[in-house]
Amino acid sequence: MAKPKVFIDGAEGTTGLQIHSRLNQRDDIEIISIPQEKRKDAQARSNYINLADVAILCLPDDAAREAVSFVSNPDVKILDASTAHRVASGWVYGFPELEKNHREKIRSSKRVSNPGCYPTGFLACVRPLVTASIIPKNFPVTINAVSGYSGGGRKLIEEYEKFHNASPLSATGYAYGIYGVKFGHKHVKEMHVYSGLDIPPLFVPAVGDFEQGMLVQIPLQLRALEKSITGEAIHTTLKEYYQDEENIVVAPLNDESYLRNGKFLDAQGAVNTNLVQIFVFANDNTQEALLVARLDNLGKGASGAAVQNLNIMLGFPDNLGC
Repeated sequence: MAKPKVFIDGAEGTTGLQIHSRLNQRDDIEIISIPQEKRKDAQARSNYINLADVAILCLPDDAAREAVSFVSNPDVKILDASTAHRVASGWVYGFPELEKNHREKIRSSKRVSNPGCYPTGFLACVRPLVTASIIPKNFPVTINAVSGYSGGGRKLIEEYEKFHNASPLSATGYAYGIYGVKFGHKHVKEMHVYSGLDIPPLFVPAVGDFEQGMLVQIPLQLRALEKSITGEAIHTTLKEYYQDEENIVVAPLNDESYLRNGKFLDAQGAVNTNLVQIFVFANDNTQEALLVARLDNLGKGASGAAVQNLNIMLGFPDNLGC
């Protein structure tokens, strides 16, 4: 039986390089690669896309839309790692753990959009609680999140590494910084659509002075919920929702074993995995809770998720080569 052919359009970017590195170790697929001098040639790209069983798009949004317009072979499947099609009609959102039947939707679709890194952590925490009516659909949810600088793509990586290479021990002025303060971040749409919330969440992203890793935090004032909810109820709901999932791990309630010196949750604790680790910290006396998702922004937040989706689309085990 012929091996499935996979073409990565945009293999020179951060996500494309990571996907290629994962797939290049495998002998159950064939990577077809466009010559370097042809990678911006529309006709050449079109030819390679239509030769593939699955074309993975690691491109800016406009270029991803253009790539989809090249498809003339009805059998070609597209996995888009850009934000161009994440809430588009006719596309399946590539978060297999979103709901019980979602993996089958990915498997049977010819158009799959890879999720964003921040939305992956947010949805892993919030979607089960909205589904269970623990968080009301009209609840004003806030997200505070920090990612390693590799999430910003090649230019931001080069900017950080320039400072580190110049003087690794000196203060660079880039230790930690929030952004998106005008709101309307491009990830909010998919967070809103796939969470089940009636109103968009308020999202405050940040970049830290580390390469990979991510923490997505959702604080909850339990006193503001419509009904009395305990930390145990939140934790049990999440634990049961993901009990059959390999890639989402729910830590014990208020578990301090993951905390450095019993105090700090390290943003890099899931680096080089395809996991989302979920933590629930709650105090029923003060009626406060904090949900935290930890993941690798280049793993389950990007290339690892893409390889998982590719596997599902081709009928392979989820985590093969992830």
